[in-house]
Amino acid sequence: MSTILLTNDDGVESEGIHALAAALRPFGRVIVCAPVGEASAIGHALTLARPLRLRDVGPDVHAVDGTPADCVNIAVAAVLGGRLPDLVISGINKGWNVGDDVTYSGTIGGALEGLLMGVPAVAVSMQRGAVYDFTHAAAAGASVAGEVLAHGLPPRVLLNVNVPQGIPTGWATTVQAARTHTTNVLRRDDPWGRPYFWLDEGRMEWAAGGDTDYEAVRAGLISVTPLHADLTAHAAVAGTAALVARASVRGQAL
Repeated sequence: MSTILLTNDDGVESEGIHALAAALRPFGRVIVCAPVGEASAIGHALTLARPLRLRDVGPDVHAVDGTPADCVNIAVAAVLGGRLPDLVISGINKGWNVGDDVTYSGTIGGALEGLLMGVPAVAVSMQRGAVYDFTHAAAAGASVAGEVLAHGLPPRVLLNVNVPQGIPTGWATTVQAARTHTTNVLRRDDPWGRPYFWLDEGRMEWAAGGDTDYEAVRAGLISVTPLHADLTAHAAVAGTAALVARASVRGQAL
């Protein structure tokens, strides 16, 4: 029997994680370990400056007062007794994680922590809407999970699955979209006259065209994008080597 570790960044009480857990149970034992509350846009953060607490919520359902990456680590150490699961899956997130959003996403962060442990990993997100029917997103996540459990993934690769609102019209293998994004920083004063700041979505311009996750979900398709942990810009290595050579000469002249 396979062991599947399921986390998210919307919190242990989110409907999305429990819909996905139900869809995954035909494949084996599903262990839910998720943040106590909202942990969105926290990326791949680990909590290092304070202790973390694990709370049992129900049978094979646990909560941690930390990040999605914290949850994966504590679940492996304290729930699984150090044994690695066969799959780490993160979601279903309320709101897509496409394009450059993957760098902020706690949903991706949870899957990435599994990847760094050497465990196949999948992230599942659903396009934001007024209401959420997780039926199709859960089915898509379970279908991908079944394939990963049966056939594996390349080393250090995770799959980022994004599902549109409504009934999907098909599937697409995609690449990560690019965008230009400016965050609005709102300044306010508290009742004592001390300033505080609130970050808000600002201008966002998506690069047009291409087989991107953004375009696929907008077209009603289930997007599946392979991501990896290697942030090296391999195409820029030769140019960087030339820069380093010039910089070393400049440094000797200073």
